[in-house]
Amino acid sequence: MANPLFDQLFGRHAGRTTPFLHLGDGSAITHAAFLAMAGQYANAFSEIGLKPGDRLALQVEKSPHALAAYVAAVQAGIVFLPLNTGYTAAELAYFVENSGAGLLVCDPAAAERLRPIASAAGARLETLDAQGGGTLSERAAAQPEQFQTVDRGAEDLAAFLYTSGTTGRSKGAMLTQINLLSNAETLVDTWRFTAEDVLLHALPIFHTHGLFVATNVMLLAGGSMIFLPKFDLDTMIAHLPRATAMMGVPTFYTRLLDDERFTKALVGHVRLFVSGSAPLLAETHLQFEKRTGHRILERYGMTETNMNTSNPYDGARRAGTVGFPLPGVELKITDPATGAKLPDGEIGQIEVRGPNVFKGYWQMPDKTREELREDGFFITGDLGLIDDQGYLQIVGRSKDLIISGGYNIYPKEIEGLLDDQPGVLESAVVGVPHPDFGETVVGFLVAENGQAPDLDAIGAAVRAKLARFKHPRKLITLPELPRNTMGKVQKNLLRQDYGTLFTE
Repeated sequence: MANPLFDQLFGRHAGRTTPFLHLGDGSAITHAAFLAMAGQYANAFSEIGLKPGDRLALQVEKSPHALAAYVAAVQAGIVFLPLNTGYTAAELAYFVENSGAGLLVCDPAAAERLRPIASAAGARLETLDAQGGGTLSERAAAQPEQFQTVDRGAEDLAAFLYTSGTTGRSKGAMLTQINLLSNAETLVDTWRFTAEDVLLHALPIFHTHGLFVATNVMLLAGGSMIFLPKFDLDTMIAHLPRATAMMGVPTFYTRLLDDERFTKALVGHVRLFVSGSAPLLAETHLQFEKRTGHRILERYGMTETNMNTSNPYDGARRAGTVGFPLPGVELKITDPATGAKLPDGEIGQIEVRGPNVFKGYWQMPDKTREELREDGFFITGDLGLIDDQGYLQIVGRSKDLIISGGYNIYPKEIEGLLDDQPGVLESAVVGVPHPDFGETVVGFLVAENGQAPDLDAIGAAVRAKLARFKHPRKLITLPELPRNTMGKVQKNLLRQDYGTLFTE
């Protein structure tokens, strides 16, 4: 046997002295040095007592050492569980206990707070900080750089990623070696990555976007990354001239556009900008193309599947769409009530099938059966349609569907109209309880810089364009929309904060 994920992504670079990670201070780590670091961590995990199939939970700041811990876990056959650095101790307690983690790695500053949690779950606690210090790195530094790679099969688990849990208990998505490897292979081919590419990487690595898309793609291609701890506007602008590609969330692009230093000349060396994790406004597409000559490539993925679709590398990258299914991925739009496939142009639930689709939810067989059909199609929870040119348009999450007086209302249709109104930067539409209609529509607006949207005029524009049952019963201006760390609007918080508007 072998270890397909390690062999194809990491082991193939053994001995290479070309740079893999360019750091913000101007230094670099070669492929060989990075693999040696990973080998030391793998030996440390083995010395601690972790065995193939055990779970490793890691909540630390982004660093080369944190990335090496991921590689070490793959090499040692350990299931890697990266955790959002924003999670509270209470949230961590659930993840560590639910996953059955044998080791929890945290920042040294959090050690005393998290030690009781690790102890209660029967997990060992080690520390690792952003500079590569801590008990785990000290242990690794005393280990050999060579580690005998553990055999794993294509269907063996490589990672757990927990869903956000906005509609209930967070679910641990079980991702296999083939899930991660097949998706990386497809994206390298689709997006034309080669060993000559230098990716500007400012994404977190506790999420599929920064870890399994950006990092895995660059490892498979044999290229390098400008590896930044986080998005910082000045640092991004300083490093963009060295990059050939960038992956980001919409906020990255809007912040760059707000800076006059971001010019066509600055990005003359870049061949590809990719956006994901949250919808990109059509206005951002247009502004970006006008400023740089580049059309941002938008794609669609999720925790349970990695990437499913992409706008084309060659061909029209259409704003408001996420392109076509990736090679090897099947996608269909179905009736939520019956599961029957719907014709193009009709809105329904998005289902996908392919080697990228996860194995199921950890210790949740009932939830797995609800969302993963016996024929392999995964019910994503997203609503969408296939347009007249074959592109996928996402209209929202099924949980965000508003049913008012028996009518189905899709927030994205209303948001698109609100976004086009003078003085409006962006909007969000949710349904809140209503005594007569069950639910009713509320719209939230964020003003463009220095402008005050005319709510009466906006209301009139909505009335002129949309059926009465779709009209927001109230429009509310906010300084900003609540978002998670990947830039997705947290509509659950809006529903929670404004849920009693019409019932008190």
